[in-house]
Formats: sequence, structure tokens, C-alpha cells
Amino acid sequence: MAQDHIRYDILAQDALRSVIRKVLSEVAATGHLPGDHHFFITFLTGAPGVRISQHLKAKYPEQMTIVIQHQFWDLKVTDSQFEIGLSFSDTPEKLVIPFNAIRGFYDPSVSFELEFDVAASEEEEDEQSAEVTAYPAAVDTAADDAGDAPKAGGDDDGKKPGASVVSLDSFRKKN
Repeated sequence: MAQDHIRYDILAQDALRSVIRKVLSEVAATGHLPGDHHFFITFLTGAPGVRISQHLKAKYPEQMTIVIQHQFWDLKVTDSQFEIGLSFSDTPEKLVIPFNAIRGFYDPSVSFELEFDVAASEEEEDEQSAEVTAYPAAVDTAADDAGDAPKAGGDDDGKKPGASVVSLDSFRKKN
């Protein structure tokens, strides 16, 4: 079998991350989220380029989910990362999050979700599958309406009603 020198799996993940980059850039330009939109962003706290306080790193050693809704400030977006000010237990924090560190993006107002497999290191990148999940179909957001954040890396199987998982590895030929 031929080896995929183009790495379509990485290209597809980069393209989907550009959706997040574009949305955050528009929010940064206007200073607010349109309509009822709000975002849950899950990222790996130990990924290269992530900058969070030692307090948050100790509390969330592997991954963390932030909510961008009503109270945020100083949102700045570049090609490779975004930085944002958020409050945690009435303590203001500045976070810098590279787009490559993002594991999930969810906008419950329109039931849209993207999930990424993020390699812990470049050596592991070749070993891990590149799986991207999009949930544009209706999702039960009753838990979100009750104020409960979705579980990042939770106990469920990660599937939503009416959702389909597209594993890009199934299209890649292995050598």
C-alpha cells in the first residue's frame, strides 16, 4: 500500500481548526458573541505553547474546558493561537491556547461540535488516528440548559443522538 505523504488527516484537522479561528476572530473584532452563541473549548493543558497559571495547571493537569459566553476580555486571535481573559472563582486569569492544543469545540446554541485527537508529542502523532467528529444535528442540551457544562472526556461514549463519527484513518492507506 502507498504511504500518504500528503497527510490528508492533518490537513482536514487544520481546516476544521480554521473554523474555530474564524469564529473567535469575529468575536474578537466585535467584542461580543452574536445572539445566543457561546462556546465550550476543551484543550490539553500540557500541550506545547499553552500558557495558564500554575494554579489552573495544578487543578487541571491534563485537560480543561473553558466557557466563552458573557464575561471574557482581551480576546486576541493569531494564526496559531488565541489568548483570552477569563475569571475563575473571581480570580482573573489570562490563558494562551494554541489551536493545535484544542480537543473539542462546542456551541450548544446551535448544537455544533468538533472533536480532535491531539497528539501529546510529535512521535505519538504518527501513531494516533486523526478523528474528527462534527455534530450539526440536534443534540439534547437539557444538561446545558440546567447550567451543567458538558463533560470533557466524560464517561459516556462521546456519541450524540443523530451524530456520525468520521475517522479519517479509515481513508488513509497504511504501509
